Amino acid sequence: MKTVFLDRDGVINKYPGDRLYVTSLRKFKFLPRAKPAIALLSKAGWKIFVASNQAGVGKGIYAQRALDAITFKMLEDIKRAGGKITKVYYCTHRKEAGCSCRKPKSGLFKKAAREFKVNLKEAYFVGDTIRDVLTAQAAGCKSVLVLTGKEKLANQKNWEAKPDFVFKDLLEVAKFLK
Repeated sequence: MKTVFLDRDGVINKYPGDRLYVTSLRKFKFLPRAKPAIALLSKAGWKIFVASNQAGVGKGIYAQRALDAITFKMLEDIKRAGGKITKVYYCTHRKEAGCSCRKPKSGLFKKAAREFKVNLKEAYFVGDTIRDVLTAQAAGCKSVLVLTGKEKLANQKNWEAKPDFVFKDLLEVAKFLK
């Protein structure tokens, strides 16, 4: 089964900024080429999962119901554009909780692997940070860094991990994978 995991903020929607959160529907803005990219991956037979830290819930910055509303709208908009997300996995814990699901740990990926019989060694994880690259490595996935969020190519010499692939955005990833 062809499987790709996507981070949310900075991959699907605009990165809100360091230590900032997408706290409402109004603040959730799709990146320009994200919906066509997900549609292309869906049509090419990829199972698509979202794996994202959303610690703002655990910190009390926004409610679980706000996250649920954002997720519902995101999935509906993707579906209308011809794409399909198989399942969304969030870690809403604070960093201090020490849970196994908070990236860069691989708990969200292991859960998907159990639930959907995903072979993580053949899966890709698309993220916008070096933490996402470390997460992919921890989960045994191929790491794909997109330059639509936090990380910039200019910082390459300071990266603590090297991604397997680097692309401008999710549509470039989709064209490569299809």
